[in-house]
Amino acid sequence: MDNSPPFKKVLVANRGEIALRVIRACREQGIRTVAIYSTADRESLHVKLADEAVCVGPPETNLSYRNIPNIISAAEITQAEAIHPGYGFLSENAHFAEICQSAGVIFIGPSPESISLMGDKARAKALMRETGVPVVPGSLGAISSEDEAISLSREIGYPLIIKASAGGGGRGMRIVHQESEFENALHAAQTEAFQAFGSKEVYIEKYFQNPRHVEIQILADAEGHVYSLGERDCSIQRRHQKLVEESPSPVLSPKLRQEMSSAAIKAAKAAGYINAGTVEFLVDDHRNFFFIEMNTRIQVEHPVTEMLFQYDLVKAQIRIAAGFSVDPPGKSFGHAIECRINAEDPWTFAPSPGTLDRFLIPGGPGIRVDTAFYEGATIPPHYDSLIAKLIATGRTRQEALDRMARALLEFEIDGIRTTIPFHLALMTDEQFRKGTYSTGFVEQFLLRRPWEKRRKSDMA
Repeated sequence: MDNSPPFKKVLVANRGEIALRVIRACREQGIRTVAIYSTADRESLHVKLADEAVCVGPPETNLSYRNIPNIISAAEITQAEAIHPGYGFLSENAHFAEICQSAGVIFIGPSPESISLMGDKARAKALMRETGVPVVPGSLGAISSEDEAISLSREIGYPLIIKASAGGGGRGMRIVHQESEFENALHAAQTEAFQAFGSKEVYIEKYFQNPRHVEIQILADAEGHVYSLGERDCSIQRRHQKLVEESPSPVLSPKLRQEMSSAAIKAAKAAGYINAGTVEFLVDDHRNFFFIEMNTRIQVEHPVTEMLFQYDLVKAQIRIAAGFSVDPPGKSFGHAIECRINAEDPWTFAPSPGTLDRFLIPGGPGIRVDTAFYEGATIPPHYDSLIAKLIATGRTRQEALDRMARALLEFEIDGIRTTIPFHLALMTDEQFRKGTYSTGFVEQFLLRRPWEKRRKSDMA
């Protein structure tokens, strides 16, 4: 293995904990870093820890963290050789990757062609179908007319889901339970898709009532090596937003895990994919799995895999972008789980920005905390509400859950509301601890009013 620094200087085109995560991976490899920041993030930790920092605009994301000309200019004036986009913002923007190439700056991620192909959900599904990867029954591509949509909906059967072709994060998405709802849902999805992504294209899929959402982490290099680093179960989500991730998935057998990993590798090869990526699947009640999309970036929940495999995925991203071959991941050990600690009301999930009057993070065996905040820092209202990612590991799932519960009790945040009480209630919930949950679990969990149980426990 060549241990020379892959680059001399990398610009990190993001903010918060992922920017800090990339800066640390660079520093460990002897790479200097450039942070970009909006005026709202002037005192952020990623700005303080980078070797250089450049302000790229005001708080609004389209004027700062999505401002391609300003970011490219920052790379040019600091002589950065490469740009790491993190996740969100411009990480899956094929145009940005193309601009980087034109400017002579290496984009640390897949090619613009792969981003474009896999970012178009309809085209990606068509490719998977051709490749032999199981896909959710649905339209072959974006629907071309309302008549076609109605005809397809009858062929697929209800319930079904309408999704934005260029979408993600639950936007441009509508679940339809009967034909009388279809026309209004179609128009609503198209309108939201256009507002969010600039495209009204949508496609239709069969909707599974209580599936598992399981994703496979892959790494691929330019020499043709493609590796699977196991799965992450992301079924604990609210309105299609992930809240908790764990690995191994309680629902996968060794045989099913191997089949899904093989399918993910086949998907990556079919797309000519290079760098880190995640192939996402739904798993139904009969343990059949279906491709839903591929995320062409590092995931929020990547620490789950890193802890199980003791493998630095961000370092691998950087080295692959520099032309190095990827190291085989080896075997995983134990169990890992991640809770996303957000600046939100724990039961209504309403945003709760503000100043951290107290910020005491947990520690001890098997605990990792990824955060860019500190006591006295301010959670701005302009961005994602993620404060920290709390990861617990153990030899068994039970040990990991017990450690997570202990760490959540140690985590002290004052000045704002956070989702810590929600996660505490979840970690002690009998059904969740059995592993018998699905993507609809959180809605049912909240109907049981877990906050009342927490209050009784606090009074005991």
